[in-house]
Amino acid sequence: MHLYVNIEKTFPDFNLSVQLEGESEIIALLGSSGCGKSLTLKCIAGIEKPDKGRIVINNEVVFDSEKGVNVPPQQRHVGYLFQNYALFPTMTVWNNIACVIKKTKSERRGIVDDIVKKFQLEGVKNLYPRQISGGQQQRAALARILVSEPKILMLDEPFSALDTHLKWRVEQEIASVLTEFEGMTIFVSHNRDEVYRISDRVAVMDNGKIESIGAKKDVFDSPKTLAAALMTGCKNISKAEKLDDFCVKATDWGIDLKTEYVVPDNIKYVGVRARHFQSVSDISDMSDISYMSDEINRFLCRVHKMIEEPFAKIFVFSFNADAENSATLQFEISKDIYRELDSKELMLYIPVDKIMCLE
Repeated sequence: MHLYVNIEKTFPDFNLSVQLEGESEIIALLGSSGCGKSLTLKCIAGIEKPDKGRIVINNEVVFDSEKGVNVPPQQRHVGYLFQNYALFPTMTVWNNIACVIKKTKSERRGIVDDIVKKFQLEGVKNLYPRQISGGQQQRAALARILVSEPKILMLDEPFSALDTHLKWRVEQEIASVLTEFEGMTIFVSHNRDEVYRISDRVAVMDNGKIESIGAKKDVFDSPKTLAAALMTGCKNISKAEKLDDFCVKATDWGIDLKTEYVVPDNIKYVGVRARHFQSVSDISDMSDISYMSDEINRFLCRVHKMIEEPFAKIFVFSFNADAENSATLQFEISKDIYRELDSKELMLYIPVDKIMCLE
């Protein structure tokens, strides 16, 4: 299954310009609210009409502005799981699933009974949507989509309406379904953890455009843009200036950083993840720290406060120990290896391969 998308659409306060191509895989659109993720899905599904461009689904052109092609949504073989699931309130779960099957009565019954069993909906198949839980509604909606035999499955923030205690179980159920789906899946979310667990590739969207796309590990380990770093969870970002091929100035932090990779000429920001700092030692005597002056990427830091989370400690600190209002950063450490600080200072090391140069 192949998908090709190259579209543009102008809205009153927003311009959408998306180029996306993929095979039978799970691609996540990761971005903040309002960046164009859902609009992209709606254009692919035919709910929104782009101003110009081309969309091809499995070698079938479903939209081409130059040739005047705009195939109706019901003929595009796209399964779209909306955030509100869009179940018919006056139909039972069984009938909600059955209504999209264009086959004989006996064939339809067999198909519905099989998928109801697969999605563990036997106990609620005769109930109405208002009588079942959010997780059951979602499974019913996804079952209805799959029996329509779509070429592309599109999930729009599928877990946003679920209670926290349900999300993990439902996510795992859907992930299991997606691994068996032979077509292509586009998964929209602003939750980086969901995206990493479910997707094969990640496309980071910002302001109507896909800023970066790649294998999920590559995008998370080495984001190339500010938006990609922010959306993949980087909490420490500073404006930056290139000093030489392997050195960059973090202007907001007031420090120079050595890098493992060549600093790009168009660098605008530098980022370090909170978990990538390493504590060198606790400093109780600040009178003589000259022995550290030649060490690469080691800095004396002032701790402003400590925040406790269920499984980690987060230190809020600044690099400039003499400046009360200097930019603050976060250093995260597991409770398993945490030890109490004896002072308000600590020495932190930043590995050269963990410094992210961002456009």
